[in-house]
Amino acid sequence: MSHPTLPVVRNFAAVKTQVVERSRGAAIQVLIGPAEGAPNFITRRFTLAPGGRIPRHLHPTIEHEQVMLSGSMVIGLDHREVEVATGDVVFIPAGVAHWYENRSDETATFLCMVPVTAEYQTEWLEGPVQ
Repeated sequence: MSHPTLPVVRNFAAVKTQVVERSRGAAIQVLIGPAEGAPNFITRRFTLAPGGRIPRHLHPTIEHEQVMLSGSMVIGLDHREVEVATGDVVFIPAGVAHWYENRSDETATFLCMVPVTAEYQTEWLEGPVQ
C-alpha cells in the first residue's frame, strides 16, 4: 500500500505564531495542514492570554473539534456559556455561533482541528475586541 503524502513530525515551538483577527490576547499557530502535506485536516494551536477574547462568530459549513491543553476559559456556544479546562474536549458543529474568553489568571492553550475546504468562511457577529 502506498501513501500519497509523507509523514510529518514537527515541534510547535518552531511554528510561526500569528495574532487572531479581531481578538484581544489571542494567537494561533497552524501546526499541520495542506502546506505540510496533510490533505484533509488542519490542526491549529491557540493561546488565549488572561483577559483575552475572540469575538462571537460562526462558520456556516465548518465544524471544529478542540482539545484543551492547559488553563481554562469560557466558550460561548450559541446562547450558553461553558467553562472548559485542561483535558476537556469540545465539538462545535457547523453554523453554531461561538466565542472564547479567558477569565482566569493563566494562559489557556487549546488545539483546534478543522477540515480542509476550498473556502473557509467566517461570519463575524461582533466587532473587534478592544
